[in-house]
Amino acid sequence: MGLTRRGLLAGAAAGGGLIVAWWLMPRNYATPLVPARGEHVFGAWLKIANDGVVTVAVPQLEMGQGITTLLPQIVAYELGADWRQIAVEPAPVSGAYANIPLATKWMALWDPFGAGLSGSTDALIAARFAGAQRFNATADGTSLSAYEQPCREAAAAARAMLAQEAASRWGVAWEECEVEGGFVTHTDKRASFGELAEAAAEYTPPDLPPLRPEPPREKPLPADVDGAPAFPRIDLPSKVDGSYRFAGDVRLPGMVFASIRHGPVDGSELTGFNPKGAAGIKGLAGIVESKRWLAVAADTWWSADQALAAMKPKFANPTPVNSNEIAAKLDAALTGGEAHTIAETGYGGEALQRVDIGRRYEVEPAYAAPVETATAAARYADGRLDLWIASQAPEQARIAAARAIGISTEDVALYPMPAGGSFDARLEHDHAIEIALIAKELGRPVQLTWPRRDELIRARPRAPAWLLLGAQLAKGGASGEGGAIDAMRIRIATPPAALEFGKRLFGNLTSMAAIRETSGEPDPLACEGAVPPYQLPALLVEHVPVEIGLPVGRVRGNAYGPTVFAIESFIDEIAAKAGREPLSFRMSMLGSDVRLAACLQRAAQLAGWDGGADQSGQGLACARIGEGPEAGRIACVATARQGEGGVRVIRLSVAADIGRIVNHDIAKQQIEGGLVFGMGIALGNALRLRGGLPEGGDDSALGLPVLADCPEMRIEFIASEAPPADPGELGTVVAPPAIANALFSATGLRLRRLPLLSDGI
Repeated sequence: MGLTRRGLLAGAAAGGGLIVAWWLMPRNYATPLVPARGEHVFGAWLKIANDGVVTVAVPQLEMGQGITTLLPQIVAYELGADWRQIAVEPAPVSGAYANIPLATKWMALWDPFGAGLSGSTDALIAARFAGAQRFNATADGTSLSAYEQPCREAAAAARAMLAQEAASRWGVAWEECEVEGGFVTHTDKRASFGELAEAAAEYTPPDLPPLRPEPPREKPLPADVDGAPAFPRIDLPSKVDGSYRFAGDVRLPGMVFASIRHGPVDGSELTGFNPKGAAGIKGLAGIVESKRWLAVAADTWWSADQALAAMKPKFANPTPVNSNEIAAKLDAALTGGEAHTIAETGYGGEALQRVDIGRRYEVEPAYAAPVETATAAARYADGRLDLWIASQAPEQARIAAARAIGISTEDVALYPMPAGGSFDARLEHDHAIEIALIAKELGRPVQLTWPRRDELIRARPRAPAWLLLGAQLAKGGASGEGGAIDAMRIRIATPPAALEFGKRLFGNLTSMAAIRETSGEPDPLACEGAVPPYQLPALLVEHVPVEIGLPVGRVRGNAYGPTVFAIESFIDEIAAKAGREPLSFRMSMLGSDVRLAACLQRAAQLAGWDGGADQSGQGLACARIGEGPEAGRIACVATARQGEGGVRVIRLSVAADIGRIVNHDIAKQQIEGGLVFGMGIALGNALRLRGGLPEGGDDSALGLPVLADCPEMRIEFIASEAPPADPGELGTVVAPPAIANALFSATGLRLRRLPLLSDGI
């Protein structure tokens, strides 16, 4: 019998002895910050300059969600700094910034054999992995859960060090000093951070950082009140005036600009091109030919892209993907495929003795379509690679780039850049591999920017899902409880998308290799959200893994998108069948979830809910994302009206409980952005594939909402003492079912396919 890590840990745990393994031992990581002239380092999170400027290191990708304001805000609050003296710099890739909550959640992706031994052991292994692997990825709304406490502790330690230096000058106890607004004070004495920083940085911080009694919080405002933010976004002014620097803004001496052409699918192979076709285009700097793509560099990106078009590269497609074939595979699997139990609660599947109502819902692939296409700059010289790139998983991008050109990971210097949108697209690192190969081949600095067409054809969309929901209902009686759900079964046919993504991210596999390795595997993360927020007597959730030939990945909302859409549409259909009012029907099933009940009630009040009566045009939906006290909750009432050009969504009324609010303005922005994203999924176009290629070559084919399409939004947060929850995904997943239910109310048509107008109305 072979010795495995899992067996070793299990044996140690079963024997009651200490679990002794090097990967479980605590690790300390050197402070990665480098001070500029006049700056002084206070741990891994902040530097204080002689002029009083406090620079906060942010280890998460800024992609529009405001993380470069949230984490510095926490530091400023705990430190006692004036917001006007706060600056930001992207943190270097380091084990000091390990995202342990995300590593724990994704453990099945990077250690499928070790996951699930026990909660405490998994947490230890995840912490060790995240530190050793420099895993500071940005995903799944884990930024606050991962980094709020370390930020507070670092700032509290720096505050104590500043107070200690001031106290030594004044001959008083440092605990008696006040630190606020960028100054340390004691009675009539006052010293600025800048005056104290150099000497204070030499102090040893207290073993237990003296945290302030209360964590940072902002009170929720009424829906119709816009208050001036106490902590305005740091990135906003530079984004408005255009000076904010993205990867596409990097300029290096002697730099050239590259464009690229990919085959329709990952298995495509470049079979030929006509280099003479670009003979008349000036400024060409080189052609880089790979097995699966062709790149051209020139003095300008436009020249490079025109040269590629003139060269007419041709690709052999071994398995061209068509939308009709994908639908057929999902259809066959939904009714006849092997199912794996993902969740079973209450009395489980045995309680379902009959199906009183059954419905099928279909969700097409959803594309991230970020504003900024994949872009990176690189310089290769003397066996070292400098890489400027926006990445949600920077260490995995470093590893992939290093492997591509045969150098050590330590010989890749990655400079984190912000992203112009991502929606999880920048968890992939294809362009890191490509820019490394191009830079090495050309031997000069180069910037690669994917054309919009290639962003679409190389995107891994959110996996399509066909869902079959069946329910056994209680019989009506004097209590008026007819339609109550006694048992529910949810069957989901979808690829094992999370496992497939994990093989690419952590295993550095190609998409097709990842599909082969995960084929037929059940994937709980690919079915997230399938356990409803309702307290049901019996529930069975089954996953039918489907290989569709199309690489799939992560997009905002992820698996919660299809599952919440199907469940909330199904609940509405049950309420209609039983003659129950949709709001009270949901409220009757919430059990002890008073937080979601409060969201439902408040959203109904904001919308002037009329019961969703026929032709009212109002539709209701709710969602809970996450587990335990850190779960976020949201309820939405969509209002639709018939008018010229068809039915139009005119209002979204939303109440959300995201626990303690750190920055109200940013939280509201995230809900608004999510609602618009969800509108695009609900009312946009399905991107049809033919021969592996999208029928439309740019984002216009997706029918995304423009400013004129955006409805009035009334958003209010429920005051809560729970830990902070991420607001970024909530609006995305609740909008489609709310809109679908509103369209049913307005038109009498029940649309069970996303996008809702895929087959017309």
